[in-house]
Amino acid sequence: MRAESSATVTGPIAVPARRDRAGFGTLQAVLGVLAFSLTFPATAWGLEGFGPWSLVAVRCVLAGLIAGGCLLAAGRRAAPRKGAADDPAGSRRGPARWRGVPLPARRHWPGLAVVAAGVVLGFPLLTTLALRTSTTAHAAVVVGLLPLTTALFSALRVGSRPSPLFWAAALVGAAAVVVFTLGRGGGAPATADLYLFGALVVCAAGYTEGGRLAGVMPGWQVIGWALVLCLPFALPAAALALSVEPVRLTAHGVAGVLWVAAGSQFLGLVVWYRGMAAIGIPRASQLQLAQPLLTLVWSVLLLGERPGAAAPLTAAAVLVCIAVTQRARG
Repeated sequence: MRAESSATVTGPIAVPARRDRAGFGTLQAVLGVLAFSLTFPATAWGLEGFGPWSLVAVRCVLAGLIAGGCLLAAGRRAAPRKGAADDPAGSRRGPARWRGVPLPARRHWPGLAVVAAGVVLGFPLLTTLALRTSTTAHAAVVVGLLPLTTALFSALRVGSRPSPLFWAAALVGAAAVVVFTLGRGGGAPATADLYLFGALVVCAAGYTEGGRLAGVMPGWQVIGWALVLCLPFALPAAALALSVEPVRLTAHGVAGVLWVAAGSQFLGLVVWYRGMAAIGIPRASQLQLAQPLLTLVWSVLLLGERPGAAAPLTAAAVLVCIAVTQRARG
């Protein structure tokens, strides 16, 4: 009787709870995509005042300082140790000590290093180098391949097995992007496209590893520790780059670097990793199929670009794949 009663009570409650979690996870992933859609326009603004190496290094330093501050602020005040009043060292510390967020377990650091190398360093650097000669509209459409690349890494790394319909829709979207890229490059990818394709690989690896880690630790701590891990490298790199590359502190330049540091590099990744942990890496990654279309809108509104008909048509074709991939069950 007790077992039957428990099943009766918990059954109806568990399903809505799972649905609510999935809905909230989807919302967080969508907010992450919205933040990411502003990355390329903000990078283009940042390049008005900073060189590419300075922009990436300063972006990493600012985001790392924000993340480090949050990790400290999210700590708790530790209770005084027993007998602290009789301990001279304890008395010097006072009755309580402030503790930051505990360090991740040793087994998580290799994964955090992959997140740092792919999302914090690799993707920003390669896309910034690409945007020196490519428009944000073109770069946004090429990066539309990121959902498929992330799904491939997810299948290899965490053993996810999306359905055939999922793969078919993702491949159609990817094919549209490839045709667009080759058509713009006269049948061959340009140097900027090679940078962008490299960015896809390293970012997909970072997304996959970060999504996996977000299942065992808070998503904001995943990107937080990855950013802090990069600080010892980013600080001297920023000092060197700023001493070599000229800097002009324009309004656009400052706004751009602040957004890519705080919005794209930290806040956007916080909600993105939490969303991936809630709804799964493959399904969350397919929400990024909307990112090229959103970036096209921002490129027109913020940069005054006038992309040809091929860019919005390709982005719209890729966007259609979202409905299919989101309905396809793994």
